[in-house]
Amino acid sequence: MQSPITFYNAQLVHHQAEAKGIYKQMGVLSVLRLSIFVLTGFGIYLSFELWKVAMLIGAIGIVIFLFLLSRYTDLKTKRALHKRLSRINEEELQIASGDFHNRPDGKEYSNPNHYYSLDIDLFGRGSFFQFVNRTTIKEGTATFVQSLLANDILDIETRQEAVKELSKLSEWRQHYSGIAQGVKIEHSAKSIIKWLKDYVPFLNTTLYRLTIGFSLASLFILVLGITEIIPIKYAGYWMLLGLGITGKYLKQINKVAQNTEKAKDTFRQYALLLEQIENHKFESKLLREKQQKIQSEGLKASQIFSKFSKALDALDNRNNFISAIFGNGYLLWDIRQTYHVEQWITKYADKVEDWFEVVTFFDAYNSFGNYGFNHQSFSYPEITNEKTTIKAKDLGHPLLNPEKRVDSDIELQQEQFFIVTGANMAGKSTFLRTIGLHIVMANVGLPVCAQQSKYKPIRLITSMRTTDSLIDDSSYFFSELTRLKFVVDTIEKDKNYFVILDEILKGTNSTDKAIGSRKFVERLASLKATGIIATHDLSLTEIEAELDPIKNYFFDAEIKNDELFFDYKLKKGVCQNMNASFLLRKMKIVGN
Repeated sequence: MQSPITFYNAQLVHHQAEAKGIYKQMGVLSVLRLSIFVLTGFGIYLSFELWKVAMLIGAIGIVIFLFLLSRYTDLKTKRALHKRLSRINEEELQIASGDFHNRPDGKEYSNPNHYYSLDIDLFGRGSFFQFVNRTTIKEGTATFVQSLLANDILDIETRQEAVKELSKLSEWRQHYSGIAQGVKIEHSAKSIIKWLKDYVPFLNTTLYRLTIGFSLASLFILVLGITEIIPIKYAGYWMLLGLGITGKYLKQINKVAQNTEKAKDTFRQYALLLEQIENHKFESKLLREKQQKIQSEGLKASQIFSKFSKALDALDNRNNFISAIFGNGYLLWDIRQTYHVEQWITKYADKVEDWFEVVTFFDAYNSFGNYGFNHQSFSYPEITNEKTTIKAKDLGHPLLNPEKRVDSDIELQQEQFFIVTGANMAGKSTFLRTIGLHIVMANVGLPVCAQQSKYKPIRLITSMRTTDSLIDDSSYFFSELTRLKFVVDTIEKDKNYFVILDEILKGTNSTDKAIGSRKFVERLASLKATGIIATHDLSLTEIEAELDPIKNYFFDAEIKNDELFFDYKLKKGVCQNMNASFLLRKMKIVGN
């Protein structure tokens, strides 16, 4: 695949040039429109006494003017799309440079009661969400978040195929996002779906046929009135009759119009996005399954959505005073268009939810495909059924600068438990989050930050950032115990969880902490749990000699020439160099 930076720069130049070229065309059309308007007016003035000629000039002028206006509107829409695509590429270049901390951080999705969302920098400033998320629809963001939190270990290879395919469709993905950004939606798809499903029609076919007959009668009466066969006042009386018939249903029509006004922009946007999905030939199983969900009775979902969108626009004409008076007076317009809306709802309301789900799925998975494209050096984990849970070569944290990141090899067997020791700032916590993100990313179907990875699917559960709660009147220590109980209870029900713990039982004294930590790790070993615990308590490492599943690893620190050095490499064994007293002295917090 093409280099991401090269691609984004090329796309940026292309879309900026296109937007500039279209702007020039719009300028020419503006001059032409003005010229046609002036010439038409001048032509009517010169031929005013020959009214038939004047009307012909006026009609031709209006037709040409409207054509130019339509062309201008189309170009304006096209230019706006190119400008949005330019911004998309500018943003990608900005993120690639490491500047992404001003983007939405998703901190509202962080849940302390979830299996891991609070602990592995999934949400918040500088988080994985902030770095990866490219969703453009609110429901798409929810689907994206749900994928990150799902802990789903089934069909990983199917998801990998979908991500791989989308990663190669950079222009398609950007075009999809550019279209999605073109319509600002104020009302959620969920609320619209609920209204559609709960809606009860009040118009019937007989009344609709009445509107057709009434319209034909209106035309007949108007012709008779204009030709003075009957007094023109009867046309006025007929209009009042039409307004009276419409008024009988006005309250119910107004209620429909209020709801359709909320849905109009959503349906217009989704119709365009469905068209993008329909018109591409996907190869991977998951993407083809989603594409097949938007087929209905031989018609494309985009066509069905577009038809509904046009019906909503037609009903929206009631907001024009002249259209409302003459349209309802002579054509019973509101009744007729409301009937079309009701017929659409009756036929398709149950299918809309599936169509919306497909659009939001692609919105979410475009972010994953974009991530795959941006990280072509990363590897998709090889899914295995072997005893090895994770065997990764050059595993690193995906959010760290590649030029500064230090990678480590790791091989952790099923039912093994690593005890990781190390000096302060040596890299223990970063390593734990690296492992956590590897599991989450692998389960989603994403490539991981490693040269190579073999992975036996496993769910993740963590206890790393427990906090006290004044609202729940719970201390830090009690909150931590509650979390650890949650971990044990989960493992008792299902062994297929990878446990990550960081310095547990911090809320008690050192002796009690050492005893409690030891008993807790022994408890996990008895449950045949798989995972890692990081600790400063070297006495905990003694368990390795007693229990075969326990293995000791460490991150080292060295003091050379009164300076502290870290290599951030995972090593086998127990850390011997601690640095708290050195740092206190170095920072002149305490004396020599």
